[in-house]
Amino acid sequence: MKIWLYKIYQNRYFVLFIMLFAYVQSVYSRISVREVVNAYTFTPDAALFSLFEAGVLFIITLYFIKIWQKSNVFSTKEMLKIFGASLITHPLVMQLIGLAIALIFNKFERNFNIETFTYTTFTFFLNGFVYGSFFIAYYYHNKNKIHQQQLTNYHQALSESRINQLKAQLNPHFLFNNLNVLDQLIEEDKHKASEFLNEFADIYRYVLQATDKKLVPMHEELAFATQYFKLIQHKYGKSYQLKIESSGSGYIVPLTLQLLIENAVQHNFGSTDNPIHIKIEATDTICITNNFIPKRSSKPTSGHALQNIKEQYKLLTHDPIVIQKSDNEFCVIIPIIRTK
Repeated sequence: MKIWLYKIYQNRYFVLFIMLFAYVQSVYSRISVREVVNAYTFTPDAALFSLFEAGVLFIITLYFIKIWQKSNVFSTKEMLKIFGASLITHPLVMQLIGLAIALIFNKFERNFNIETFTYTTFTFFLNGFVYGSFFIAYYYHNKNKIHQQQLTNYHQALSESRINQLKAQLNPHFLFNNLNVLDQLIEEDKHKASEFLNEFADIYRYVLQATDKKLVPMHEELAFATQYFKLIQHKYGKSYQLKIESSGSGYIVPLTLQLLIENAVQHNFGSTDNPIHIKIEATDTICITNNFIPKRSSKPTSGHALQNIKEQYKLLTHDPIVIQKSDNEFCVIIPIIRTK
């Protein structure tokens, strides 16, 4: 009993709709048949019987759903089969209930003559079609909502798993590239190498923390980009220059700016006389631009890091990363994610 009461409470708005519909239907029927409006017109006895009839129909429909519905995915064929069987079974069950009541109160001849039997059977069938349509539509709407939520949860879990995999790839990438720089500095200038190592240790703490996060506040990533660029200047001096202008707020995928700064350094030849100017503008989007001076003999790169970032953004937002390239300028536009 408690289970049924709980189910009624869960679907209380649908039950209320059926009650109101049954009541309005009974009032309309009495007015159209009797063509008189009086106190009897508004009594709820007919509506209560219609509600009982609808309840019987719903139980029958649920029974057929239980034995015939094979999966959670909506199937028109299954739905029509269940609906059709319910339409046929419902009048039979209601007539059997009526027969039991007629025998108890000795009303068999009155309630089961040909004319009355035909009329009530047609009425039960018509009511079954109306209330059954309501119930089937409501039931499959709820099932579809649950199924869609399950799909959303599944895709979210899949996305988070994929994001974690992508982040796990970036951590070694960052470490490997900067250890290469450290190795070169040790040979060239041990004092610079020592400074680089101290700053690198501080920055790497951020990298370790960031790889556990799906998104970070934009101001944190901009501060990290500034710190990271100091590492670059240990090796290249003023051959590469960074300018940051920020007037927006929001969230960004961790290490995005670091990777794009790294790309600008790897693919362009900067010198003191002709430096590479890297500019980061954060407004409604983040635009990272640099003048394009390709290296004459540079090793081909896989592009995995930039592709990694693109894939993370695909999983987190519908706004794509935009890459614009001309003869003398390279620009990457990153969407700002407004909600974490």
